[in-house]
Amino acid sequence: MLIFWEQRLVFLATPKAGSSAIEMALESLASTAVQRPASLKHTDVATFRRHVGPWLEMQAGEPFTTVALIREPVDWLRSWYRFKLRDDHDDPHHAMAGISFARFAELYASDGGPERLGIGSQTQFLMDGEAHVDCIFRYEQIQDFIDFLEDRLDCAIELPRINVPPSVDVGLSDEAEEDLREAMAEDIMLYEGI
Repeated sequence: MLIFWEQRLVFLATPKAGSSAIEMALESLASTAVQRPASLKHTDVATFRRHVGPWLEMQAGEPFTTVALIREPVDWLRSWYRFKLRDDHDDPHHAMAGISFARFAELYASDGGPERLGIGSQTQFLMDGEAHVDCIFRYEQIQDFIDFLEDRLDCAIELPRINVPPSVDVGLSDEAEEDLREAMAEDIMLYEGI
C-alpha cells in the first residue's frame, strides 16, 4: 500500500498484479509505503474502508481516492501458481511438489479452494459489498494506469521488471479452463466491467 498525502491518493496493492514493481517505482514519491508484513502491504478495500481510510480522512479533512489493478483472472491464478512454485523452494515441506497447474486450478475451483490455497480472489480484495476501489485499472493495460498516476503525481514513471516468476507449464484443457472460469465468475465479471 502506498499513500500519497498531498494528492489524497492510496494505491492498494492487489496480490499478483504488479504491485512489487509499482512500489519499487513509486516508493520514493509516496508519503508512506507499507511493504511488510504482506498482510499490511496487501490491505484490501474492506480493511482500508474500515480502518485506514477513516483515519486518513480525519487527519486530512477529506477522503482519499483509492486505486488498484486487476489482472485477467485465469492469468492471475497462473501467476499465483508460479509464485507458489518458486516460494516453495524455501519450504522444507514442499507443499507444491508434484502439483501441476491443472491440479492447482482444480483445487482453486473446488468449494473453499481459494481460502484453502490462501489466495482468496481479486473480487474479495477489490470489493466491499457493493462498494469497490475508486479507480480500478486492468493490469494488461497498465499504460492507462501509468498515465493516470503520471497525471496525479505530476511526474514520469517507468516500471522496473522485477519479481518475475519461473517459466512453467500453465496450460489447461478446454474443459478444465471452462470449470475454472465458472468458479471465477465474480472475478471475470468485475474484470470485464472495467
